[in-house]
Amino acid sequence: MKTVALDAMGGDDAPRVEIEGALAAAGSGQVRVVLVGDQARLEPEIQRLGGMAGLPLEIRHCSQVIAMQDHPSSAVRRKTDSSMRVAHDLVRDGAADAVVSAGNSGAMMACGLFVLKRLRGVDRPAIAATFPTRRGQAVLLDMGANVDCRPLNLVQFGMMGAAFSRVVHGKQRPVVGVLSNGAEEHKGTELTRQTHQLLQGCRSEHFEYRGYVEGRDIFGGEVDVVVCDGFTGNLVLKVTEGAAETLAGFVKDSIKASLVSRLFAVGLLPAFRRVKARMDYAEQGGAPLLGVQGVSIVCHGKSSARAIKNALIGAGRLADFDLLTRMQQLLAEQGEVMAAARGQATTSSVASSSPASSPESSSPDPAPSEAERV
Repeated sequence: MKTVALDAMGGDDAPRVEIEGALAAAGSGQVRVVLVGDQARLEPEIQRLGGMAGLPLEIRHCSQVIAMQDHPSSAVRRKTDSSMRVAHDLVRDGAADAVVSAGNSGAMMACGLFVLKRLRGVDRPAIAATFPTRRGQAVLLDMGANVDCRPLNLVQFGMMGAAFSRVVHGKQRPVVGVLSNGAEEHKGTELTRQTHQLLQGCRSEHFEYRGYVEGRDIFGGEVDVVVCDGFTGNLVLKVTEGAAETLAGFVKDSIKASLVSRLFAVGLLPAFRRVKARMDYAEQGGAPLLGVQGVSIVCHGKSSARAIKNALIGAGRLADFDLLTRMQQLLAEQGEVMAAARGQATTSSVASSSPASSPESSSPDPAPSEAERV
């Protein structure tokens, strides 16, 4: 049984939702949970919900909380006894196998960088979200950790996504595509065109690069891994959430429109429930932060207790996979492409630098400064 550290103070409705999810996850017998937070606030809520006697659940007290309005990297450095920071410390020190939080996502990125550290060969970690498709599941990254990206970053996202798809989704040779506004090679931006050129040079038995994919292709299942910058990925996520909620509302309104519709809907309830389960983000629970040395799951701030429960169980399962090794193997396999991408990034940085530029603008290590801006 894997041990998962849960930031009990991070979500919008913390700690009630986190405690409910933790009790349900621990009660499933699939994972051991360490609730990290203010013990004086956690214990009364646990008792109200029936207590934790006999459950694989414990409390780790800490005195600070990283709030949503806090500056991510400053808060991680300054609030060393915060629930999110302590939860990551437990993973770093080997006392937990994974960490889950519905708190400040920028601070989660900063904790991954400063506490867990990056995987060898990874410049910037990325948040990976799983989408349901007609043919199974597809992973899209980045979902918002990196607003400004270079081609090197997107190539690395593709490698990490391919490893995730192989290990977690069971795709033997996942198909990778770059999200663009058209399938033609002249479409897209300078970022997508350079990324496309680099990925065309990748040759591997472990994944296939398909080229550009459009937004409508994500749910068709033609590709298993969709690569984009965090700004675009976050827009895709929010638009998808809104469209799904609106579509569900349309269906409910149509059913309520007449007695005949309501009668027919009764027979379709099992089908409706199956569709809802496939589209409900709470079934996934959270999205992994790929590219750090540990299992880190980022949850929605408004996560329900069911979402927290599923995130905890999913984190335990993910810790069972040898995902980190697989990602590093794919990154190393494409060493020549990575070298070309790094050379491209260096040339671009030198060309754009000027005496008036700030020291951070030409930093060869963009990840920490990115965490500052998340």
